[in-house]
Amino acid sequence: MQKQTVMMVALVFGVALVSGCNNAKSPDAVANDVASAQQKRAAEVADAKKDAANEAAKADAKVGEKANDLNTTNAKGAYDVAMAQADGDHKVALQKCEALSGDAQKACKDQADAKYDLAKANAKAMLASQKP
Repeated sequence: MQKQTVMMVALVFGVALVSGCNNAKSPDAVANDVASAQQKRAAEVADAKKDAANEAAKADAKVGEKANDLNTTNAKGAYDVAMAQADGDHKVALQKCEALSGDAQKACKDQADAKYDLAKANAKAMLASQKP
């Protein structure tokens, strides 16, 4: 019987504790809690926006660097192609000059060299104009 009494007292005490937790707060306390939560929310949103802006700026910088790398690579590739073409044309022209003799051969080689120098200068100018 004593166990039942102790159990009943514990049950009544437990019900009283649980029912006390659902009591309404005063309007002033609620207003303070709401204002505090709103301030915390505003600070968290501001921090999240700041972090997002920083991450976007970092990503944008990486994209800019990659774009510069791509432009530099494309310019170097175009230069290499132009130089390969100029070298090949020069070698072919010199071989054609071998069919000539004397002054005609010398004039042919001079002309081939002049075209080669012009092609190299054009390739270098193209490279310089395409670099960022």
